[in-house]
Amino acid sequence: MDMKTAMNERHSVRSYLDKPIETDKAQVLQTFINECNNSGDLHIQLVLNEPKAFDCLMAHYGKFSGVQNYIALIGKKTADLQEKIGYYGAKIVLFAQTLGLNTCWVALTYKKIKTAFTVDKGEKLCSVLTLGYGKTQGTAHNGKTIDEICSCETAPAPEWFTNGAKAALLAPTAVNQQKFHFTFKNGSTVKAATKGGFCTKMDLGIAKYFFELGAETEIEWV
Repeated sequence: MDMKTAMNERHSVRSYLDKPIETDKAQVLQTFINECNNSGDLHIQLVLNEPKAFDCLMAHYGKFSGVQNYIALIGKKTADLQEKIGYYGAKIVLFAQTLGLNTCWVALTYKKIKTAFTVDKGEKLCSVLTLGYGKTQGTAHNGKTIDEICSCETAPAPEWFTNGAKAALLAPTAVNQQKFHFTFKNGSTVKAATKGGFCTKMDLGIAKYFFELGAETEIEWV
């Protein structure tokens, strides 16, 4: 499975089997996370065999079960941290899907286990990704239309822009809010913006990665 196939097949999963992640598979995922950290100047960490974070009232409220593994999304406190976490987190989520692993973005409904990961001075834990073998593969949710999330200053839009927008609609967002917008500008560039709200900067980063994957071309973001 490649990343684009994973993008179409991946859905959020909250319930997991009692099945450990194989050592070789965990090593491959760790290598990919290291590459994302180096590229994005982040401190994302893989946490294995740690059930305490999702054995709490908040996690049960969020309908999580069987979570033994997760990925802590951590980075330096900068103005663009949330968007970077979304962008590189999206890469990791889809890469995990190519390995046959399921995930779910979690912003609040878990307990922070301080001994499970390291948050250095000047850094922030933004979110976590549950990780493992899901009891199901999750389900798709209805969302917005292309016309609702994109516009063009110069019409008609090229095919790559339309393909990018279609892919962005597959991006997971907090409570399926999809508060992002893409504008085709100046005959070649794309402006990505968010209307603001809970987790929308992170959502924008996720959507931008999905947009790039669907467009299959280098995007000049403005």
